[in-house]
Amino acid sequence: MGMQHIVEDLKPFTAAAIQAAPVYLDTSATVDKAVALIHEAASNGAQLIAFPEVFVPGYPYWNWTLNPVQGSPWYEQLYRSAIDVPGPHVDTLRAAAAATGTTVVIGVNERGPHSLGVLYNTVLTIGPDGSLLGVHRKLVPTWAEKLTWTGGDGGSVRVHQTPVGPLGVLACGENTNTLARFALLAQGELIHVANYISLPVAPADYDMSQAIAIRTAAHSFEGKLFSIVSCSTITEEMIEIAAGDRADIAKMMRRPRSALSGIFGPDGQPVTEPLIDEEGIVYGEVDLAKCIQPKQMHDIIGHYNRFDVFRLHHNTTSLQPLVQGPYPAAGSPPRHGVDAVGDPWVPQDPETN
Repeated sequence: MGMQHIVEDLKPFTAAAIQAAPVYLDTSATVDKAVALIHEAASNGAQLIAFPEVFVPGYPYWNWTLNPVQGSPWYEQLYRSAIDVPGPHVDTLRAAAAATGTTVVIGVNERGPHSLGVLYNTVLTIGPDGSLLGVHRKLVPTWAEKLTWTGGDGGSVRVHQTPVGPLGVLACGENTNTLARFALLAQGELIHVANYISLPVAPADYDMSQAIAIRTAAHSFEGKLFSIVSCSTITEEMIEIAAGDRADIAKMMRRPRSALSGIFGPDGQPVTEPLIDEEGIVYGEVDLAKCIQPKQMHDIIGHYNRFDVFRLHHNTTSLQPLVQGPYPAAGSPPRHGVDAVGDPWVPQDPETN
């Protein structure tokens, strides 16, 4: 999609950032809640709807509060509650996006297709016609998350051409990865969706809501774009599982300022008051025309860079556990697709396929 086409289609629209908790470890009920929230946000005029990280069916808080042996049964329960991509739960979400004519971004726990036990922290991007535009797997699980999730690959770090504009996604701590963010910016990203989980189990001096706001503002200001940030909330059921009979853990998990959701503009400022800790939906106007003038000052993917000095290589190969057939000839591209065993989903780009 060229810039001329984008300029011709620049129309303000409403984005919605969902701050909510899943029906913890109940996949069907959580998907039903997501569908209801999609319809609610759409009825209020939203054309882009962003959900939290691993909203379906929840985040493994036990990794932070139990030792690995104690947490292992909960890992199995999360695996059993995770979803397949593609699969029936994805179809339900796709149908809701199509029924409302909205672009939907939602985090899920995805079962790996090639191994019983592999889980991915995955972000789905669904178009307003119900098409599955993107399946992004978090590149590096953060800290204790390594006990649960396998890392993804660069094949899913992509900007999708949607009716609301060029859209990219990153999950939680990935928004701290400067190179991942630059890879999206260099593909022409103008709308960024960052999804998070409420993290009260961080160190005592760590303000998660402030950390989310800083990262969101930084990407918006550096890229001169709009960011929609969506964060989950904590429920008593999550606290009961993660804390057990530890009162100190339960107190920590109720710590305030652990979640923030909102919409930020190309000046790095929120376009409306963000929501902290409580469940709700934040609505805000996204006007991509406001991204033009700020780039005259700092366009880090254009005139405000020196590509003869700095260069980023982005490996977009979709990695596979097994490639069948003879070794490829020297210099030939890596095999994937029909020759590969493992992941059946390959990102589709209508401009190159």
